[in-house]
Amino acid sequence: MIFRQLFERESSTYTYLIADEQTRQALLIDPVKSELNGYLQLLRELDLRLEQVIETHIHADHVTAAGSLRTATGCRTLLGEPTSSECVSATFREGDRLSVGNLTLQVMYTPGHTSDSYSFLLETGNRRLLFTGDTLLIRGTGRTDFQNGDAAAQYRSLQRLLALPGDTEVWPGHDYKGWTSSTIAEERAHNPRLQVTDEAAYVQLMANLKLPNPRLMDVAVPANRACGEE
Repeated sequence: MIFRQLFERESSTYTYLIADEQTRQALLIDPVKSELNGYLQLLRELDLRLEQVIETHIHADHVTAAGSLRTATGCRTLLGEPTSSECVSATFREGDRLSVGNLTLQVMYTPGHTSDSYSFLLETGNRRLLFTGDTLLIRGTGRTDFQNGDAAAQYRSLQRLLALPGDTEVWPGHDYKGWTSSTIAEERAHNPRLQVTDEAAYVQLMANLKLPNPRLMDVAVPANRACGEE
């Protein structure tokens, strides 16, 4: 497996490149439009063919590079089934398996941050990698106060993720402190938002955050429903 974690500074977004070393087929998770040229350069340098771009959800803090990458490479663009978007090549749902070469990602529907939030689990060799988008962050969780967010649903999604083996690697959609990855065991033990007694306590905790809206929200959400081409 070829694996890279890429960082976009303005929105603190992580994009993930996953490729099969034998077939040279690749996919990108959550690419950012401003980084398009860098992605294309990296694909050329590593001699990879981009097959798929998949999104963990419709983002409110950056514009996706999905449409631009499809134009440049002929790749397919995929979003979760609940997303109201007609621009995608295909949608995925709970239980689907997305393959790139000999690698397969298991699709997990993990709503709460938004109504269309998904996580992806990749098992390869002795590694188990979980791409959590904004559902589970390192020592945090995604906000639940817009885009049909639901704190109770997120609590249930988090319990599902936390039931995975402790050595499962957590690769989040963002980090604002410079942390790059974690594990399920670490987050169970040290994530302050997970040290609550029950679902009701989590809902109350999230209701008290009072966060400002993302600066690009009014631009990013409609643009991302159009695969970043609007």
